[in-house]
Amino acid sequence: MSYRAISRRRGSPHKRLKANTLRKISVAMLPFYKAIATRRGFAVQWSQAVVQGNLDRMKSLLCSVAPFAAKQGLGTNGIGYFISFLVQPPMLYYTNGTTIPPGTVQFTFEPRVHRAIAKAIFPLYRELAHNRCFASALAKAINRQDQHAVTVMIRSLIPSSALKSVQIEDYGFALLFKYPFSKYPYRNLLIQEFT
Repeated sequence: MSYRAISRRRGSPHKRLKANTLRKISVAMLPFYKAIATRRGFAVQWSQAVVQGNLDRMKSLLCSVAPFAAKQGLGTNGIGYFISFLVQPPMLYYTNGTTIPPGTVQFTFEPRVHRAIAKAIFPLYRELAHNRCFASALAKAINRQDQHAVTVMIRSLIPSSALKSVQIEDYGFALLFKYPFSKYPYRNLLIQEFT
């Protein structure tokens, strides 16, 4: 099932981003991003499952490294994946994932790029998971739509030249990466789900 299908099914009201939401998602996703960054075989298997739309395989792989994340909603569109966290019952969800922008290509998800992104973003998610003050400051900057502050905070932890843009999006953030060894840009997202 695609991310957009999940979004349409659930719907969600506009809610301000909370530091605890950033921390909860980051804690859940850190082991996954570490596995992608450090285990080539795992990253290759994950990419194959994404391209094939094999949610059972994705869930199994995710469960092996990040059990809490594996209990969340999971989706793929053949060019990326989306893990949806219920942060405020009954209907407020946040999604974290990585995808090639829709309309660019079909059934492609390169392990080498995904591993590079995982390495690049790991310090950001680690800081969000373990530094309450940083998570709070980033959430406040996103809520007040302070693009400059959000960019400075995120770039301070992701100095990679492959990070082409940082955008506030859907009460969260979208990070656009482009590596010279790939034809395609990729986006790492942590955003609120909407109908």
